[in-house]
Amino acid sequence: MRLPSSLWRNIHGRGVPSRYLANTAVQRPCHVTVLGEEYPTDHMTNISPTIVSKLPLKLHTQPSHPLSTLRALIESHFPSYAHLSSLSPLVTPYQNFDLLSFPADHPGRSVTDSYYVNKDLMLRTHTSAHEVEVFGQGETKWLLTADVYRRDEIDGSHYPVFHQTEGARIVSANSAGMKEIEEDNERLAVHLDRSSIEIEDVPHLSPINPCQPAHDPKHTELIAKNLKLSLNSLMLHLFAGRVGATAQNPLKVRWIEATFPWTTPSFEVEVFFRGKWLEILGCGVIYQPTLDNANVSDKLGWAFGLGLERIAMVLYSIPDIRLFWSQDPRFLSQFKQGEITTFKPYSKYPACFKDVSFWLPEGQTLHENDFCDLVRDIAGDVVEDVKLIDNFTHPKTNRKSLCYRINYRSMDRSLSNDEANSLNTQVVSCLRDRFRVEIR
Repeated sequence: MRLPSSLWRNIHGRGVPSRYLANTAVQRPCHVTVLGEEYPTDHMTNISPTIVSKLPLKLHTQPSHPLSTLRALIESHFPSYAHLSSLSPLVTPYQNFDLLSFPADHPGRSVTDSYYVNKDLMLRTHTSAHEVEVFGQGETKWLLTADVYRRDEIDGSHYPVFHQTEGARIVSANSAGMKEIEEDNERLAVHLDRSSIEIEDVPHLSPINPCQPAHDPKHTELIAKNLKLSLNSLMLHLFAGRVGATAQNPLKVRWIEATFPWTTPSFEVEVFFRGKWLEILGCGVIYQPTLDNANVSDKLGWAFGLGLERIAMVLYSIPDIRLFWSQDPRFLSQFKQGEITTFKPYSKYPACFKDVSFWLPEGQTLHENDFCDLVRDIAGDVVEDVKLIDNFTHPKTNRKSLCYRINYRSMDRSLSNDEANSLNTQVVSCLRDRFRVEIR
């Protein structure tokens, strides 16, 4: 189940190669090695060395890591579900998009938004890339946690690799299946009635959140209710203890109608935590063509997807998403498997800002994600954020100029101005070579 649409970055590309990749002055190798295997490259290849280096790490499986503890906490709430966490990140565009009924012009297909090994192989952009596969293997109740990859900006809350947990449940679309759901709904309702939780709900079905034509509305109502009860219970499990929920001050959860191409009806879930509403996950009744593609046309059910980093940053008070990738003992030693503790900052090193200003070649554009990938390949996690601070078109020549401000700040040590200058010089040199820009 994909995350809420607001978490998918607003990308304007429509599947055309980026200028970095299309530039004939840059010789692309004939093959790229990914997870120990060689693959041929082509006009779609844009996977970078920095991203390739992240593929084997699987933070969600490393003992005591905050993402591993959060994964285990979610899995403990669904003990009867299959728990999956070792599927390969390499998928086909057909698996990632077409089997899930993504429109042909969806921005997620673009090379400016996704990482491609070549036109036939890519890194999954969401755990739903495995949905048809898992249903087709006969699993009816499952959780899947995995690393997913999307080209993105550089700042304290975005990273090109993050982790999702997807959950799904399907039952037979007959009286036996509906009886199973009704019994579970009764059990969950009793549990929630006895708990310190206040739920702001929306209708299971509405004119803007309708039943799918292939489904019986009564069945959809029962499935949607089971989805809500299951996830309200999960929110209670994750957050009630952290907010100190009581009968007088209950955990507050609210549901919002949403629109996704892969579920109908669809919803987003928010939790009131530390004084503000936090968007936690997206969910809905699974789009029937997805189940048809998995050869389980006689089933119906629900799915949800949530981002582990987003929740872990809140629960652990981790201020910068880069920290999840730190190997510094001062970070890693603060956490134990199964325990959620407040992160204690061990230092705050000074920032070092460097501006990079340049003229683009006539008639060319440069996508921000191309610039950010270039910066990552050179400076890695030493860069805290990158911001476009000027976008100028000369009134007479019509030439376009961009200026990016790069904030160099290590999480683990002081970074000297000379080191930052050296990195920035490499960025400028690579920018000139790859994109044929004119440095200002």
